[in-house]
Amino acid sequence: MFRRRVSGQIRVAFSRQAAVGLLGPRQAGKTTLARAVAEEVGGVVVDLELSEDRARVADLPRFLRANEERLVVFDEIHRLPEVFAELRGSIDDGRRRGLGTGRFLALGSASMQWLRQSESLAGRIEYLDLNPLDVGEVESVAGTLAGTVSRLWLRGGLPPSFLAESDEDSVAFRRNLIRAYLEHDVPQFRPGLPALVLERLWTMLAHGQGGLLNTAKLAASLARSAPTVLAYLDLLEGLFLLRRLPPRHSNVKKRLVKSPRLYVRDTGLLHALLGIRDLNGLLGHPVVGASWEGFVIETLLGAAPPGTLAGFYRTGQGAEADLVLDLPGRPRPWAIEVKRTSAPRSTRSFTVACQDLEPERAFVVHGGEQRFPLGPGQEAIGLPEMAELVRTF
Repeated sequence: MFRRRVSGQIRVAFSRQAAVGLLGPRQAGKTTLARAVAEEVGGVVVDLELSEDRARVADLPRFLRANEERLVVFDEIHRLPEVFAELRGSIDDGRRRGLGTGRFLALGSASMQWLRQSESLAGRIEYLDLNPLDVGEVESVAGTLAGTVSRLWLRGGLPPSFLAESDEDSVAFRRNLIRAYLEHDVPQFRPGLPALVLERLWTMLAHGQGGLLNTAKLAASLARSAPTVLAYLDLLEGLFLLRRLPPRHSNVKKRLVKSPRLYVRDTGLLHALLGIRDLNGLLGHPVVGASWEGFVIETLLGAAPPGTLAGFYRTGQGAEADLVLDLPGRPRPWAIEVKRTSAPRSTRSFTVACQDLEPERAFVVHGGEQRFPLGPGQEAIGLPEMAELVRTF
């Protein structure tokens, strides 16, 4: 039911390259998807978190030679960084003998800069992102489209959380996942980093969802130096847990905000960090507006095609657009404002931002499902329709 679009992207990538890297947060479904792909073509899966599987590849060159005509999946490839060097040699040797494409699938729960590979696979690998579930993949799971969107917003897009039998089960899963990140992943990628300090930072970011980065304030709160805090933010971003949305500059003679905005990417984890257990608790929480804003931004960026540039626009005079998308091949950007209400109104701050940016199209993404004009050059639109519009522009 889920992940069909990514499954198709993997097949297309395999038609072009010998190796495909599938990267995304823990529990997004990478292993399940990869095993399905491997089963379909008679491939072999190596889970490098299992001691018995690491023993299977102790003699890695021999293992690769024995399986050179099968798809080999390496799960959690960061556990064995030397794989990259061996893959390079195996790919180059295979190309000389006609084994050119569709040979290796590497899964990672961190971005490439954190996988600690010592050998570049440039020209030999194509990378794909596996984001959490989005509204296009889960339509009407909760009976109605509106109910499904609300569940996805509350629980987040990690499949075990979204598909849990109850909100309580979903919360328990997310709390355990947070603990696993702090106790398991953080020591792997940054040995010596105190888990309690990172948990405090992560929780502070949740309370300030969508706020501007203030490194000095965070450093003072954590009793750490500013460079150390930036390194912690790099780690959270590298684990697909944090988004730093950069400011977009424009050729206007106005004072522009220059700090990025920070968002906990998965709203399910955001709500777990804040102790929010159900939809009523979310709707009554001070973070509700910022949570919805982050949810919309992640949904649209997940739907956007490769090569899309994203940022936000804000001036010292109060003009603001929550999201500005430079879509590949489009002459001018799309400007987007986010409102949780289902009956939004045109605002002066967004109107002035549009005058500055001169976007090709301007949208106010709201919490309802209707699409209607909303002032000069602006349209109100529901999130599912907006996501489809970005995906198929």
